[in-house]
Amino acid sequence: MDALSHVLRAVELTGATFLDAEFRDPWCIVVCEMLQRRLVPAAEHFISYHYIADGRCQTKVGGELTVLEAGDVVAYPHGDMHIMGSALHLAPAPMAEMLETVKRGEVTFVRHGGAGEATRAVCGFLACDPRLCQPILSALPRVIKVSIRSGPSGDWLERSIRQSVVEAASTRAGNEVILAKLSEVLFVETLRRYIEGLPQEQTGWLAGLRDPLVAGALNVLHERTAHRWTVAQLAREVGCSRSVLAERFTHYLGQPPMHYLAKWRLAIAARALRSGQARPGRIAEEVGYESETAFNRAFKREYGMPPSRWRNTKIW
Repeated sequence: MDALSHVLRAVELTGATFLDAEFRDPWCIVVCEMLQRRLVPAAEHFISYHYIADGRCQTKVGGELTVLEAGDVVAYPHGDMHIMGSALHLAPAPMAEMLETVKRGEVTFVRHGGAGEATRAVCGFLACDPRLCQPILSALPRVIKVSIRSGPSGDWLERSIRQSVVEAASTRAGNEVILAKLSEVLFVETLRRYIEGLPQEQTGWLAGLRDPLVAGALNVLHERTAHRWTVAQLAREVGCSRSVLAERFTHYLGQPPMHYLAKWRLAIAARALRSGQARPGRIAEEVGYESETAFNRAFKREYGMPPSRWRNTKIW
């Protein structure tokens, strides 16, 4: 399994919700944390996205303006408040106030605006653990725009989105699972298109996936996280010298391989502690620490509190 798949599997994207929206000129909306909190109250981090099915519009995060057309997917990996509309100078209407009832795993219909040209959008929201998702999030800008109509999977993906919205609007069993899986597919496809479009000089976790040695090292580390790795062992696994691996890995990820592995182990441990399914000593062993004492020291250094306190601290 590739490193991106490993991370996404560990992240466990949850809370899929779709809004089937029709906006007519003139219109302007704002999507903020209030809406996301209503969807998944206990979530620590949100990723929101919009698929433009028909028409066109604009979106802005801070001062960054992005023009969207039919077939585009725009994602906000860091959960930023954003405005969308046909005319962004209008006072934006809070989307949260348009939705009297909105539930996870359901499609909610939204109609807003004037009597002009229509823009249809499917809006989705996902929740994730920001620590496990950090490798991906740290490499992403505030706004990502890709066109899913280009490429061999574009037609299938567009048809799947449209059909799933129709299916989920019915009362058939399994709708929540369908939406959750489709949300993951759409987000992963957005990431893949984004990676393919990165300039050659780009650095970061996602850009590192295009470098054979860095990608190979990430694959091995995520596949065998608890192994007692050294840089020399890791270099042998991917077929290069220790110095070459250390230089390439640090160039792309901004940290040496063992530092990266330590942070990933602690992120896995943090989630396991919150789940309450195992005692700290067992978790320390499962993520690769030789002793619970060493684990406790590393965890407190990373998260500012011992594992026992973290375990009993409310997320939100």
